Amino acid sequence: MTGRVFRLHSTLELPLEDLEAFLEDPDLPPELDDVELTRRNNTLILKAVAEDADIGKYTPTAQLKASVSETRVYEEEPPKTAPTWGQEEEEEEIPSELVEFACFKGDRETVLQNSALRFPMFLVLRELALISEKGTLTAVLEKDGDLQAVRIVEGEERPASVEVVENPRQGNGEDGGVNWRDNEFIS
Repeated sequence: MTGRVFRLHSTLELPLEDLEAFLEDPDLPPELDDVELTRRNNTLILKAVAEDADIGKYTPTAQLKASVSETRVYEEEPPKTAPTWGQEEEEEEIPSELVEFACFKGDRETVLQNSALRFPMFLVLRELALISEKGTLTAVLEKDGDLQAVRIVEGEERPASVEVVENPRQGNGEDGGVNWRDNEFIS
C-alpha cells in the first residue's frame, strides 16, 4: 500500500495510560516493525521502526510528536449549589485524580515529522484518533492514487470530502478579504 499525507490537523488528547496500552500490542501497517516511545520532559516522541532495516539506517523515519499535560479528572460532576453568604459550611471534597494526557496538537510537521514512513505513521495516528475521546483529526491524503479526506471527531469517524477548485478563493463561499491591488486608500 502506498500513500502520502498532504494536509494534517490534529487536536487529539488521550490519557497517557491509553497510549501506552495501545503501544503494548499495536496493529501496525506492514511497513512498520514497531513504534518506539520516548519521553523528554513534557514531550513524547513516537518513532517508526522500519520493517526493512535499510530504511532507517541513514534516513530519519517518521515520528509523531505530542506534549504531555496534566488534567484533574473528577469521578463525578461537582454539585451545583447556590451560594450561601454568611454561612460557614465545609465543602465536601470531590474525589479526583491527576491524569497525564498525550496531546497531539498542531498542523503537519508539528505532529507528524520526517518523510520516511510518513504514511504508515499517519495510519498509527489515525488508530490513536479512533481510541481518543477528545479532539479531532482531519487530513487530506493520497492512497493508491486516489485523494481521500479523513475526519475523526472524539473517536468517531465522520464524513469528509475533498473539493478541488481552480482558484483557492472559490468554494466554501469565501468572499471576504481585502483586494490590496485595487484599494483606493493605498497610493
